[in-house]
Amino acid sequence: MLQKSYITLLFLLAAGSAFAQKTERDYLRSGNKLYNDSLFIKAEVDYRKALELNPKSTDAMFNLANSLLMQQKGKEAMEEFESVSKVEKDKNKLAQIYHNMGVILQSSKQYPQCIEAYKESLRNNPKDDETRYNLALAQKLLKDQQQNQDQNKDQQDQKQDQKDDKKDQNKDQQDQDKKDQQNQNQQQQQQNKDEMSKENAQQLLNAVMQDEKNVQDKVKKQLQIQGKKLDKDW
Repeated sequence: MLQKSYITLLFLLAAGSAFAQKTERDYLRSGNKLYNDSLFIKAEVDYRKALELNPKSTDAMFNLANSLLMQQKGKEAMEEFESVSKVEKDKNKLAQIYHNMGVILQSSKQYPQCIEAYKESLRNNPKDDETRYNLALAQKLLKDQQQNQDQNKDQQDQKQDQKDDKKDQNKDQQDQDKKDQQNQNQQQQQQNKDEMSKENAQQLLNAVMQDEKNVQDKVKKQLQIQGKKLDKDW
């Protein structure tokens, strides 16, 4: 009875040990199955476990990057693709890596970098028609982008020119208004001066007339006095 229990215990320990010894390849196969079933988050977990066992596994790195890409995690996927591109030696795999990098760059409208990634993919696999098509499309999109940028720049320049013209017109109008105001002030000052001169002239005339009247009165008075004196002597 004791011997039977011992054998059972050994079996359980052996089973536990076998489970603990799951290999990198096991995680890769499990991750691939989950990936094909569109369970990308769970696939990511298995690929990361495979990398824990073998950090240099290019298959695990590439598949991890793909699972991240399918989760719309473009930045993280790009980092994984860049890492695996530095250690992968197989040309067909390198072609797939650069192709997928091009897809990420194209989705973010980074067309110059995207075009270089597709070209690098074709250097490793010149027969890949899908990459060649994506390259042609990216080149067209880049051309359209540049044309749109040129049109927008022309429109902005035109708006700036119109703004500058309006600014100049406003400045000219302000200068003219200032000049008109100065002329108006000068005319007002001249008018006030003329009015003062006219008033002064009238005052002088009145003074002269008053002086003349005084003189005449004085002369008349003197004549009267002299007349009276002559009359008396006569």
